[in-house]
Amino acid sequence: MSKKVENLMLGSWLTALTAMLGSLYFSEIRMYEPCTLCWYQRIIMYPLVLILFIGYLKRDVNVALYSLWFSLIGMFTSLYHYSIQKLPFLTDAAPACGRVPCTGQYINWFGFVTIPFLAFTAFVIIFICSLLIIREK
Repeated sequence: MSKKVENLMLGSWLTALTAMLGSLYFSEIRMYEPCTLCWYQRIIMYPLVLILFIGYLKRDVNVALYSLWFSLIGMFTSLYHYSIQKLPFLTDAAPACGRVPCTGQYINWFGFVTIPFLAFTAFVIIFICSLLIIREK
């Protein structure tokens, strides 16, 4: 395995780990209760931490196929979540999804960075790294 692929695998894992720790920070330390769509994004991201770590340790580049699909599904989920937060015509039509509304914004840094935006960014990074790993192998 080339050093480039090794770095991409490590970068993917660190991205997933950071996203997981960030979500735990928001829910356990800041006490932000996750909405249903946040839980879906967690369900997609958390296994990536383990999958990517094991793949990195075993130097198994085939793990990129799994992370590619997980991250693609996560991208669509977080993009939808971000859209119902930021696009008025979707916000008004958004269904109620539990105790915490999915349209709520615990953070809104710079007027556009919300928790689903952070998740989307992490999924995009993992997706791009996965594509590059597949291309290199």
